[in-house]
Parts: sequence; C-alpha cells; structure tokens
Amino acid sequence: MTLENFIYESVSEILDGGYEEVKEVIEKHKDIYKDDTAICFSLLALGAFLKKDYNSFYQFMNDADFLVDQAEDAITKILHEMILGFVNFSEKNTALYAINYNKARKLSIKNQRTDFFEKMNKLLKCPPISHYNNHNQTKDPLIALVNIGQAVAAEKNIDLLIKTIAEETKTALNADRCTVYLFDKDKNELYSKVATGLDIKELRIPADKGLAGHVMQTGETINIKDAYSDKRFNSDVDKKTGYRTKTILCMPIKNFNQEIIGVFQVLNKFDEYFTPDDEDLLIAIASSAGISLENAQLFERQRKLLEEQKVVLDSFIETLATSIDARDKITSGHSSRVKMYASLIAQEFGMEKNDLYILEKAAALHDIGKIGIRDSVLQKEGKLTPEEYKHIQQHVEITHHILEKIHMSKDFQEITEIACSHHEKFDGSGYYRHLKGEEIPFGGRILAVSDVFDAITSKRHYRDKMPIEKVIDIIKNGAGSHFDPLVVEKFLDIKLNKIVDVFTTENHMTIAKEDLKTLEKYNLLDLYYSIVNNCSNKLLQVFNTYYVGIDLEHE
Repeated sequence: MTLENFIYESVSEILDGGYEEVKEVIEKHKDIYKDDTAICFSLLALGAFLKKDYNSFYQFMNDADFLVDQAEDAITKILHEMILGFVNFSEKNTALYAINYNKARKLSIKNQRTDFFEKMNKLLKCPPISHYNNHNQTKDPLIALVNIGQAVAAEKNIDLLIKTIAEETKTALNADRCTVYLFDKDKNELYSKVATGLDIKELRIPADKGLAGHVMQTGETINIKDAYSDKRFNSDVDKKTGYRTKTILCMPIKNFNQEIIGVFQVLNKFDEYFTPDDEDLLIAIASSAGISLENAQLFERQRKLLEEQKVVLDSFIETLATSIDARDKITSGHSSRVKMYASLIAQEFGMEKNDLYILEKAAALHDIGKIGIRDSVLQKEGKLTPEEYKHIQQHVEITHHILEKIHMSKDFQEITEIACSHHEKFDGSGYYRHLKGEEIPFGGRILAVSDVFDAITSKRHYRDKMPIEKVIDIIKNGAGSHFDPLVVEKFLDIKLNKIVDVFTTENHMTIAKEDLKTLEKYNLLDLYYSIVNNCSNKLLQVFNTYYVGIDLEHE
C-alpha cells in the first residue's frame, strides 16, 4: 500500500467511525509507516476532534505541529494543513480556514501534488475559499499578515523571497503591482530582482532619485492619489512600458535596528485609493519583511563564505593527496583512482550528495599517512620483509593522527574515520583497530574494495597488471572475509564503460564509439563469467584494449 492510499483509507475510516478506528489503522500499519510519525499524529488529531476528545486533540496536534516543521515531504505538510482547515471550518473559523486552505493549495501546486489535494478535499468535503468571498478574506489584515508571515518564514533564497513578498503584498493591498527594492550600500543604489507585472530581471535606480529614493533618504511614507500630479514621480518607466501609474503607496523597509534597508512601492489600488488602513497594513508587512530580508541577506553571505571555505578545503585536500604522489612515484595516481572507484560504488548505492562528497575526500586522503613511512620502505623495488611490511602498515594509524588534528567540522571527522579504516577487514582481521563488520564505517568498507582493486589492476616496476579474471576472482572470494558482501555485489554490478573510464585517466586512451556500445551493456560480473565459461572472447578483447593497452584481436 502506498503512503497516499494509506492516508486516503485512514481518513475515510476516521470520518466513518472516529477515534478508535484510526488508532487501529495506525497500529495495523505502524511497521510500514513508522517514519511518518507526523502523519500519524495529524490523523490521530482528526480522530480525537471527531470524538470530541479535545484534550487528546490538542496534544496530538501540538506533536504534529512540531514534527511537520521538521518534515521535508510535501504530503505531510499538505495533509496537516487540510486537517487544520477541516477543524477550523467545522468550528466556523472561516478566516483561519481560508489560511489553511490556501496554504495547502499552494503547497500542492508548488510540489505538483494537486491530485492529492483534490482527493483529500473531496474526502473532507470542505468548500473552496471562493464560496466565502475570497476578496473580503484577503482584505482582512490579520489574514494578510499571516499569509505573508507563512510565505516568507522559511524562504532563504533572497531572489525568491523578494518575489514572494512582492506578490503577497500586492494581493494583501488589493493592488495591481508591487516592487520591493533593496539598498546596495556599495553602489548607493536601490535594486530589485523582481518587478511584479513587468518583465524585468533586475531593476536599479539611484538611491536618491525618484519616489523610492526620496523614501530611502527621508524614511517618510508617501501615499499619492494621482501620480502624474506629483513632481517627484518619474514617468519615464511608464513611457517605456506603456503602463499607466495612477496611485502609489511607497514606504521604507527597516531591519531590527530600525535602519532602512529597502523600499516598498505599491501601484494602482483597485479600490481607487490607498487608505490609512492600507498604510497600517503595509507598516506591519514591512516590519516582518525587513527582518526576513535581512536574515536572507545574512544567509546569502554565509552561504558564499561557506562556498569559499569549501573551495579552500578541496584545494587543501588535493594538495595533501598530491604530496603522496610526489613521495611515492610507484603508486602515483592511486588515490585519485581509488576516489573514482569509490564514487562509482557509492552511486550504485544511491548515496546522498553530501555523503558522496565526504567519501571522495576520504578516498583522496586515505594514504596521507605514508608521509611518515621511510623512503627505503615506501620506494623499495621488490618484496618487503616482515619488518618492512609491519612498518608500512603504520601509515593507516599515521593517517588517523594527521587528520584528527585538522578540526574543522563533523564532516571532516567522518572523513578521518573513513580514511583510516580502508585496511580493516570485514571479519575483523584487518588493521589498525581490528574493526569488524558494521563497526567499520560504511565509507571505509567501500574504500577497502576500491583500494585493493586499484592496487592489483595497476602496473608496478616489479610486476605487470594482474589478469582481470583473477582480479575479479580475488574480489569475489573476499566477500564476507576481507570485504562487505553487499559492497562487492554493488561493485561487480558496475558497467564496464565506467571502469574503463578510470583506466583512461592513466593511459590517456579514448574509448572508440563501437567499443563504448559494447562496454555499456555488461558489468564486471558478466565479464568474469564470459571468461571462466570460455564464451566469445570479443568482450575480453574490447576490455583488454583499455586495461592492458593491447588489442588481442590484432596481436
């Protein structure tokens, strides 16, 4: 049963039977929908309301309010608003019902869930807002303020915020157009990314010119009944666009410290003139908008700062990884290829973007501890002695010691843990902490496969690349002992063209179009079975062209 069907069934049962029925429905589906607690609380609140158990209703609704604020899924938010609307409609609180209805409708449009909204509306049998004269509702200052407050509360994108405030203000004041200007101190200009009703991406005017400039400089509110009779009005924009400005309400936007950070300019009131009540409403709107706009500007500056810090961090990590190549020419490019293999495995798992970023940085740094390994061991040609092998194993612990001293964020702590766990084995026989199974960070289990695969598919001065069937055999047989079986399964499912793409970063070959078509059809496991079962060697020939650099068909 889908989540939507669960909700439809539950609401139908609640409306038919009430409180006890919804409890049974939720209990019946709790294992399936255990992550949708907010939805369950909203449904329980509906059941309690119909049962007239108001103490339980308020308790469930308070819990739902808290969880819905944390929810990302649109259906959770739409359902909650519609249940609130149903309650307010039932209690004849039509103004609040209008707010809930409009919010649910806007959420459904924004998230393309109008089908869910319409079906729920039919179940709850709540009439559309037009039934209650929507025009009169929007003129209610309380409703207008609540609508604007809800619209801008969570918006962090400054451009979208300006547009939202302009649109909601235009509706609240029953006007034809609204422009929200922000003050650019560096250029001493007023600018707006959106001019409602005009096809303008960015509008800039001097901060001391025109009506908006006058308001910016003086902090006064200007209410004009006839724009063309006021000398301060600049009619040039009307001449360019063909628009006819009649009435104007212009007001400063102030921040928490009462500093002017912008200007509202609202044009052409539909009810003839802007009234003192409109001025009062715009003052209230400007107060809320000013704080939201300043917060958005601070958020934007912080975002840019974080982006700059991320660039510095990425550069720092790449520099550290490159330093290993400088010391160990034998394994030059190893960390880069391990990062690419790890990324391919992560993508097979559908790993989230931020988790993938952490994994890739850990892969780039996984051998940084080799800085502490003696050159005589690191660059030795030939087999290592037991003492030398024990010494080189220390690079993992050194990696940990180096990275844990770089205290930057929780993400970097994860990078450290993943990077220093790439030699741990699934059965606990690895090093250096002898972690076992899921004690090993998931990223570390991915790096273990990636690291071994690159090591045995890379050419060294003392040996050639291992035949690919033997490589795959080692990976397959290591599942459950050396490697996480699920990671091995995902790795062997990677298409050959993606694996070959990594090879080409080393041999600088270009994959022929015909070869690409062949490689895209098969994965590593397909290649393995085609070899061990003595099938046509065409696939192996194509693969080896890029793996060992030999065209076996013409050898």
